[in-house]
Amino acid sequence: MNIWYYWAVVFLWIGINAVGSSRISSNYHVKAYCNNPLETEKKIALTFDDGPSIYTLEVLALLKKYNTKATFFCIGKNIEAHPEIIQKVIEDGHLVGNHSYSHSKFFDFYHEDKIAEELRKTDKLLEKFTSRKINFFRPPYGVTTPSIRRALEKTNHKVIGWNIRSLDGGTKNQEFILNRITKQISPGGIVLLHDTGEHSVLVLEQFLQFLQQNNYKVISVEELLKLNAYRN
Repeated sequence: MNIWYYWAVVFLWIGINAVGSSRISSNYHVKAYCNNPLETEKKIALTFDDGPSIYTLEVLALLKKYNTKATFFCIGKNIEAHPEIIQKVIEDGHLVGNHSYSHSKFFDFYHEDKIAEELRKTDKLLEKFTSRKINFFRPPYGVTTPSIRRALEKTNHKVIGWNIRSLDGGTKNQEFILNRITKQISPGGIVLLHDTGEHSVLVLEQFLQFLQQNNYKVISVEELLKLNAYRN
């Protein structure tokens, strides 16, 4: 076999794995629910990652102002730091999901047992407030791997992705973020924002105004995907 052909196959395999692992919507390693393509009405779901933080309270105030419900994918160590904020999230009628305990940049390199341990630890923290078992999990950075797949076979979480990514976790340019999400909006979509920065809060109010002006209705992830956020 020609050595160049061999290396071409190797690099192609690496490329396919890299793309499949980094794109949560690819379903390459695990089944992820990223939108409802069958939804024809102007209905979408809002999700927030990486909290709770001090900015979560501002997000909650805006959601209440616009009579909107959302799903918060929470990091375990942040739940420990801000238990009163998670309590407020639940009291306001929002859903919560698991976003790992550490949100380590090395999370996708962890062994399946360590991943499962992080999920169970975060579940226990959330369940103190929900009194029900957590069903939704969103992988850190939206990356999936064989180890994450094997861990999920043990924990039985449903993976919730998105199809409208704001990129507010990487940039603070409000105009860029708002333009990005408003241009991608469509029936059945799931929007990914963060409740960890002032710029995200400012964009959120503008986005909620946009949805109102364009007759979009925000519904829960449960209702949009016909999946239960909690298990009995």
